[in-house]
Amino acid sequence: MKKFFTIWVLLAFWVSASAQTDIGYQKPPQVISDILLAPPTPSVSLNDKGTIMVLSERTSYPSIEELAQPELRIAGMRINPANVGPSRSGYITNFKIKNLQNMQEVQVKALPAKLLAGSPRWNPSQTKFAFSHTTLSGIDLYEVDIASATAKKVNKTFLNLVMGSYDYADDATLVYNVVAKPVAQAPAKPLAPSGPVIQENIGKAAPSRTYQDLIKSPYDEQLFEFYATSQLVENKGGVEKKIGTPAIYLSANLSPDKRYYMVETIRKPFSYLVPVNGFPSTVAITDRSGKPVKTLATLSSSETAPSGFDNVQDVPRSFNWRADEPATAVWVKPLDGGLIKNTVPFHDAVYQLSAPFSGSEKELAKTEMRYRGIIWGDAGMAMLNEGLSGKQRARTWLMNPGTGSKEMLFDRSTNDRYSDPGSPVLHRNEYGRQVMQTVNNGTGIPMEGEGASSDGDLPFYAVFDVKEKKNNILWRCEKGYYESVVDVVDAEGGVIITSRQSQDEAPNYYLRNLKKRIAPVPLTAFADPQPQLRKLKKEKISYKRRDGIDLTATVYLPEGYDPAKDGRLPIVMWAYPREFKSASDAAQVRGSQYTFTRVNWGSPVFYAATGYAVMDATEFPIVGEGDSKPNDTFIEQLIWNAEAALKAAHDLGFGDTSRAAVGGHSYGAFMTANLLAHSRLFKAGIARSGAYNRTLTPFGFQNEDRTYWQAPDLYFRMSPFSYANNIKDALLLVHGEMDNNPGTFPINSERLFNAVKGHGGTVRFVSLPYESHGYAAEENLLHLLKEQYDWLEKYVKTRGK
Repeated sequence: MKKFFTIWVLLAFWVSASAQTDIGYQKPPQVISDILLAPPTPSVSLNDKGTIMVLSERTSYPSIEELAQPELRIAGMRINPANVGPSRSGYITNFKIKNLQNMQEVQVKALPAKLLAGSPRWNPSQTKFAFSHTTLSGIDLYEVDIASATAKKVNKTFLNLVMGSYDYADDATLVYNVVAKPVAQAPAKPLAPSGPVIQENIGKAAPSRTYQDLIKSPYDEQLFEFYATSQLVENKGGVEKKIGTPAIYLSANLSPDKRYYMVETIRKPFSYLVPVNGFPSTVAITDRSGKPVKTLATLSSSETAPSGFDNVQDVPRSFNWRADEPATAVWVKPLDGGLIKNTVPFHDAVYQLSAPFSGSEKELAKTEMRYRGIIWGDAGMAMLNEGLSGKQRARTWLMNPGTGSKEMLFDRSTNDRYSDPGSPVLHRNEYGRQVMQTVNNGTGIPMEGEGASSDGDLPFYAVFDVKEKKNNILWRCEKGYYESVVDVVDAEGGVIITSRQSQDEAPNYYLRNLKKRIAPVPLTAFADPQPQLRKLKKEKISYKRRDGIDLTATVYLPEGYDPAKDGRLPIVMWAYPREFKSASDAAQVRGSQYTFTRVNWGSPVFYAATGYAVMDATEFPIVGEGDSKPNDTFIEQLIWNAEAALKAAHDLGFGDTSRAAVGGHSYGAFMTANLLAHSRLFKAGIARSGAYNRTLTPFGFQNEDRTYWQAPDLYFRMSPFSYANNIKDALLLVHGEMDNNPGTFPINSERLFNAVKGHGGTVRFVSLPYESHGYAAEENLLHLLKEQYDWLEKYVKTRGK
């Protein structure tokens, strides 16, 4: 009897151990750790003249202790209750200033100890910049004088950056949101609820997407109201002046002439179905002191917004100031009741109302598609954009805001990168607002773009001839490099600043004079942060899938790899499916083979350094032409894409298709699970933070706008959970414990793990503590890379050997 009891105890222990393992944090091989933890290259911010560069240094990754700080997850936000700011932010840890005329670089003095800074904001004359500094108990605001390179704290009251921000009103005045009450006055959590939580709907359709971190109780409502309420202030000479009264500000934007504020404030009732940007709100204009001038709109909750591509709520939207006038408000109204299927000559209308805002609004323009914004220029020229997501179409009109006349410039597929004319170059006008720049007496518009082509991306700088409707290319990146325009210093003089890189050269900044045609002047000399990656062989390969669509992938091979000597390598394929309405658009080459390889935690390229052939950015187009929708044949096309990529790896001699793994993050994880459920092409899969049961996203997902009730068979067929019994190859599931992405609830991975396990499959589930949809903590990232490495070594590299 005693012997039987001992065996039973051991068996119980073994079963428990096979179900869950607590092994503590692990680390991958040293070469992987070294690549991951390489210090980041500084980011830069340039003044308009291209004479001053602010360099912002950052740490690589926070610790798990930092990620574990107190956090409120309410109204679609993540809040640090201790300092009244966002709980998950990356911070700048040092500032330097570089004079690009004499190339002298200086350290900013008097920075706070243990700096945790937000992004720098230039003042209008660009003699100073401001930044926030986050501490355990509050958020301060600092200002740096460029000439002396010295920082100074300027706020008297802690900032509230839960929904607030900071910027300059003018050279001498900062405007920002501050806390309305001390955090010690936050509402205490009751020991017991006052009653049940009840939600009710009577006769109104409310088809909302599956958002996370929503308000769930009356106590959540109290917390949201307390932490989101802020006081708008202006700070001049160190004196804080209150603007209006405390409110829950979605936005507060100063008019170009600095005389008015356009504010959008949240009002009750708070929604339990949508995040804060869908709460009821009021859009109003106040004077500079905060006194009400004009209410522009009283908006209801977005709960009742119709689902489906290009459908909008039947209310005004897109409120903003015209950048080319002193104080003119603009907004949009749907003319089709918010439903794109309704047959009307125009679907949206743009209206405007100028100071003193006493009359009625005037119609500025109408669009045949959905309004997509206006790029303002001057009184006689602007670019009006419209488009349809469902049809992947976009149009751009050259409009005269004074007369309302317009002429079409571009009408194109949004996925046709070859025809992309680029974006207009912006500059500051007399109001300090970014507007479209013109040259050649107003007949030319400077443009910069990616320059997609069959040779890959070759970025360009051009001048669009308004009369000829043609881009005249003034400069294009040469082959062998990837170089793009980051600033136009002098449009008439042809002086630009670019960022240039190649497979062997780290990205650095250069000054180019296109008229003098002299050699580019280097402005930075950033070193290679991950020299281990330069030992890898990188190549962009091209191949076809069975229906003739051209595809590409970027292949990374180990240092010194010789196919004749080393034979075929195990394959790690990484991908993310994308939908197209045109096969020709899907076949276009994307990206450049000449980019400098710099990887973060999410990349599969690490494993090329440990003996794998890595196929990164493997193209997985899902095409639906005409009346067909891409997802009608989602599974079939996934398999075609995978088969084509594996065949290319075999035909080119580097890949062993009998030892292949596939992986991806989010929708790439969804792809991975489906490939393992519907094929035996891969020995293993790595699926991170995916959604695997589409009935949990019943009102649409990704680019699918049909609901579950309109297409139940589609939802079933596209859910790998439905076919968990068919997953016979090894599946590694990873999920952030606190995923905040709509649709990718952690329960997706939990339930798929249980389903595969229940059918005897080989599966492992790793839940990363405190992580969101994207992962952050150094300990978690190192452990993730170790888990992936071990999975590949066990189920891919040694299989078939």
